[in-house]
Order: sequence, then C-alpha cells, then structure tokens
Amino acid sequence: MKFFLSISLFFLVAGLIVAAPLESGYPLAPRASASPEEKQRAYLEARNRVIAAALSYENTPYRYGGLTAAGLDCSGFIYLSFKDGIGASVPRSTSGLYAWVEKIPLEKLQPGDLIFFKTDSTGNITHVGLYLGNRRFIHAASVGPRTGVIINTLDEGNWTRNYAGAGRAFPEAAPGFFPAEVSASGRNRSNTAETKTRTNTRTSTNNSNSGSSSEGNRFLAGVALAPTWNGFLKDGDPLRGFTSQLRIALDTSIFYKKMILGLEARPEYDGALGVFRLPFTLSWGLSDKFRIFAGPVISFGNAVITTEDGARNYSGGTSWFGTAGITAAPFIIKTVVGDFCIYAEAAWQSYFSDNNSYSLNADFSAAVRLSTGIRWTKQVSNKN
Repeated sequence: MKFFLSISLFFLVAGLIVAAPLESGYPLAPRASASPEEKQRAYLEARNRVIAAALSYENTPYRYGGLTAAGLDCSGFIYLSFKDGIGASVPRSTSGLYAWVEKIPLEKLQPGDLIFFKTDSTGNITHVGLYLGNRRFIHAASVGPRTGVIINTLDEGNWTRNYAGAGRAFPEAAPGFFPAEVSASGRNRSNTAETKTRTNTRTSTNNSNSGSSSEGNRFLAGVALAPTWNGFLKDGDPLRGFTSQLRIALDTSIFYKKMILGLEARPEYDGALGVFRLPFTLSWGLSDKFRIFAGPVISFGNAVITTEDGARNYSGGTSWFGTAGITAAPFIIKTVVGDFCIYAEAAWQSYFSDNNSYSLNADFSAAVRLSTGIRWTKQVSNKN
C-alpha cells in the first residue's frame, strides 16, 4: 500500500512541476469539471486575449522599469499583457518569467507562449517576448533602429543567434485548435493576431535587418588590479610589480555577431625592468570571458634587468605598438553591485635588448608580462 501511495505522490508532484502555471487560478480559467474540449476553448480564448492585449501596446515607447502605456520594458510589457488580457498576475522580471513557465522546445511554440533570449555576454536570460505564431513575436525593445513595443521574427539572424528558450503559461493546445480565430469577446473573426501582424512584421523585419543588432547593446565600465609575476628571472622575487586597468566597453552585435569592444588605460609598474608604463589598448572578444588587446605604450624610466652577468639594457618601451596580449576570466560572479572575476593575462611588451650577448631568461622576461588579479565590471546603461 505504501508503495502505491509513494508512486501516486511521485506522479502528482511530477505533474505539478511540469504543468503550465495558468492551468487554473485566474478569473477566466475553466472549471475543474469542464470537459477537455471546454478547457481547450477556454485556454485558447485566454491565449488570444493576452495576444490582443499585447497588440494594443504596439508602438508604446521603451522605458526601463516602465509599467504603463507611457513606457514599458520587456518584462513589464508581458506583465501588463497578462494582467489586461485575463486578469492574471505573472512574475515581473525576465528571469522570474523564465523560472515560472513550463519549458518547451522551439518546435512546440504556439501563439501566446513566451520566448526568451540572451542578449549580452553574461549568459543569463535577459529578454522576453510574446510569441504570435509563424516565428513572429512581439516585445519591448530597448535599443536598435526601432525601440518600444515592436514585432520581430526569429528568422532575423540576431534573434536566431540570441534565442535561449521558450515556455508556456497555458496548457498546450490540442491539434486542430490552431490557427485560432477567436476574438477577445469569444466570437469568431477573420482578422486574427496572426493576420493582423503580417504587415507590421514585414516593416519590422526590414528595419531590423540593417547589418547590426537591434538588441543587446550595453555600455560597461570597470577597474582591475593584478600583481605581475617574475617566473623567468633567476634569484628574483616572485612578485615583479603590478598592472591595473580602467576600462569602458560596449557589448554589442556587428553583422549579427555578438562581441565586446573595449578601451582601456593600463597603468603598470615593472620592478624587474625598473620602469613605469602607461599602455592604452583596444580590446575585442566574443564575451567578457576571453578577449585580446593591443595598443600604444608610454614608458617612463630606463629599462634595465640585472643578471649574474651584469646589467642588461632594453629600449623600445615607448611605441605606437607597445603591447598586445590575451586576457581570460572563465568564472564570473554576478552581484547587485557588478560582476567580479579572477582573471589572467599574458602580454607582449615592446622591449628589445641593447646588448651584444643573448640571455634567454632576461630577454624573455623583458618582453613578456604574466599577471593574475581581480576585475570588477558594472553595466552603466539599461538593458531589457
């Protein structure tokens, strides 16, 4: 008996976990005793009411944190569409909506489902829209050629690439119920949400396919500090000096490819060479976890490394192409005050030996910097 009770409880809990969140509990939800066909029609009407409410906000301006017809952000737009359409309160944030819905694959999407995107380098769900069918969705866009509540299509390269998942608020409609032509009042109509959006979708697609992304642009600022390590010089201290970083960056898409473009000032002290350096670098990467950088350097002081064979002099520290390197931060910790990470860098420095002899350790140390430290990055512009 206990075995059968346990099995029953397991399937009950599993059913609750995978069930669509608005199977019941909102004013227009069907009765528990309703027939399967009555439930299907009730959920279909609820979907169409939400879509109709969403379409009523088309061309509303984007406003971060907005929750009125004067301005909406992406999750506020979804919140009002459900509130106005069926009187249901749904989670207010994009991450909350993603955790709330029943997860489904892309090929299972139906009109009225939610569709989610990752529009920045954090790897988190950052944007949400309402699916209209035929790969179209309506959403509140914050940046791009057109902003505000607009209609786009998943066939646009940037949205295909940024697609992160989909979910249902209502139970799946049975085969034969879509395409639906049920108006908000429950009467049949020929001008469905599918038909109504066709012209607008063409316009939105043409405006968005301009070679750059319409979503995901973020401005970042940050600082970093790292000790530099000796590593190659014999009888030297492990700690060689320090490098720091003042950084601004743009997280964007160019030709539908996500990337981060940065500009850094990098004050450095090299105790092995006895110089202070001021590199100014441009950086590029597909994400903030791995980037390359290069740029000019101004160097102060005479570059000298003391070895067992005597002093070795180096020149070329000040140069229009004074440094190039890579930076890696595989683990990024997100907090309310910004992103923190431990990062590592390997950089080439434009120091060249003025000596007649060759010293592998000294010459290599003069030309290479290795460092590990802590970096903090903060987003300074709004996102969806």
